[in-house]
Amino acid sequence: MTHSARRIGRTLALVLPVVLVLSGTLAVTSVPWAGQSTESQMLTASSQNVSVRATSRAPQDVLRDRLLAELQQKDPGTVLTHLQREVEARPSLARHCMSIARALGRAAVERLGPTRAQTYSKPVCDTSFASGVAQQAQGS
Repeated sequence: MTHSARRIGRTLALVLPVVLVLSGTLAVTSVPWAGQSTESQMLTASSQNVSVRATSRAPQDVLRDRLLAELQQKDPGTVLTHLQREVEARPSLARHCMSIARALGRAAVERLGPTRAQTYSKPVCDTSFASGVAQQAQGS
């Protein structure tokens, strides 16, 4: 009796995990949200009227967008001064200063033309504004 009980126990120990894995896999693939049936929506989170939380934007992206908007109303010299003050106030933005100044240079060319935009060049962020002006002037 003991021998046959051990044999049954070993068989169950080998077969039971396989059966559980297969049944779990089949159960997951047969739910309505797995992609086959689009008619019924089981999950309310997948509903279209659920509000989506806004993703937070990086500080350098916020600053660049704000300065680009400001450039539409003010001269590039003023905007570059504001960039320099922001970088001095928040040193973590210093590594993004060059790319922001380059974007400002390209936007200044769009607004003022290459010759006039170049007159506003300042040594902010290692002359990146002038680099952006030159890149945009070559591209246009």
